[in-house]
Amino acid sequence: MDIPLIGGDRYDSEHVAELHSAPSGVLKAEDEEATGDYSPMKNFADAKHVWWTELSKLWGIAGPIAFNILCNYGINSFTNIFVGHIGNVELSAVAVALSVFGNFVFGFLLGMGSAVETLCGQAYGAGQIHMLGIYMQRSWLILFGACLLLLPLYLCATPILMLLGQEPDIAELAGKFAIQCLPQMFSLAVNFPTQKFLQAQSDVAFMAYVGFVALIVHVMMLYLFIEVFGWATMGAALAYNISGWGIVLAQAFYIIGWCKDAWTGFSWLAFHDLWPFVKLSVASAVMICLEIWYFMSIIVLTGHLEDPVIAVGSLSICMNLNGWEGMLFIGINAAIGVRVSNELGSGHPRAAKYSVIVIVAQSLCIGILLMCIVMLTRNHFAVIFTESKDMQNAVAHLAYLLGITMVLNSVQPVISGVAVGGGWQALVAYVNLFSYYVIGLPLGFLLGYKTRLGVEVEEASERLRIWGGRAEESHDDDK
Repeated sequence: MDIPLIGGDRYDSEHVAELHSAPSGVLKAEDEEATGDYSPMKNFADAKHVWWTELSKLWGIAGPIAFNILCNYGINSFTNIFVGHIGNVELSAVAVALSVFGNFVFGFLLGMGSAVETLCGQAYGAGQIHMLGIYMQRSWLILFGACLLLLPLYLCATPILMLLGQEPDIAELAGKFAIQCLPQMFSLAVNFPTQKFLQAQSDVAFMAYVGFVALIVHVMMLYLFIEVFGWATMGAALAYNISGWGIVLAQAFYIIGWCKDAWTGFSWLAFHDLWPFVKLSVASAVMICLEIWYFMSIIVLTGHLEDPVIAVGSLSICMNLNGWEGMLFIGINAAIGVRVSNELGSGHPRAAKYSVIVIVAQSLCIGILLMCIVMLTRNHFAVIFTESKDMQNAVAHLAYLLGITMVLNSVQPVISGVAVGGGWQALVAYVNLFSYYVIGLPLGFLLGYKTRLGVEVEEASERLRIWGGRAEESHDDDK
């Protein structure tokens, strides 16, 4: 079986079976030469063996990745928490900056970085270890170029929000905060390719340590800059930038110092075959970031509702919690992408298929569990983010939709990970585009417009009732 790799040599399955030894136990074929792949399942014992074998492999990769991503997302979340205790306007402004512009850029660059996941995973499975460093360097170049193209988005954040109808106070402060966070955006151009480089080799323990240390240091900096120095949102932005670049430098130092087989130094080969790499990167970006952009659009639309400070703040709190779940499943997404790409690169299609079945079933169970937790704590969890009773009540009303969303979003990222592992990003991108923007966003806009119209009708009815009461009182006085 010949499979081409971008910028690499062709390889055949005879040279890659050693990378993934056949699983021991009931699945090994007894009447044929071991190929390194699973044999077909014939009974419950086979299914049980596949289940536990795949769980151990997947969580061996997914556990550290998910922990690292949760720590990275915790940097966003704790930034919102500290700023939320300054005031409602500050909470809403920073939430808009991070949820709209930050997530827009995060989703796009994460998607473009996923091209490295496909190519590095398959190259590692094929035994072409030397190509991993080349792919990572190509991705650095492409993502830095993408950051330059996205730069006007941050510089013009305030007028963009004003044009979209956002509250002026929120738009002005959000735009200022977005500009202050520009260094963190460029850190992502290095961060995502280095993560995918390490993930492809299942070398993920160091990433977990770095993420944990960065989260602890970030919380300490937030307390120091906001509570002690009183720098408010500027202090939050400074801590955000320092944490972002700290993670990047730690990962780069580890790769250069300890990944000698995959990292052979800077090479001019990084500038070769850029266009095919760009096409795969853009397809990956469109596939992965559409969901993040969809939630960004919902945040913007809430600015048109009555009392936009409460509306944006409460929805941002719910999206923050939904983001925690999303980061967990992005970790699982990365793990299944590594498993599928490694097994396909090694010529083991049945192992790739079984790993998909196991992780989809498990992800659905996790989503249901998280929905139950949200429902049980719906009247209490908002106190973590705000002391405002009005904001807490608004969050409690949204908790039912949040719980349902957590179930629905438990499987989708896993399917995206399968597409990344197999290199099918373009197909899934079209599906996501139709689902989110042809169906979801217009429906959300109509529901929001209906809600707004209902509020206006209710207000008009109340005014008419008051006016009618006053007219009746005036008529009685005339008598």
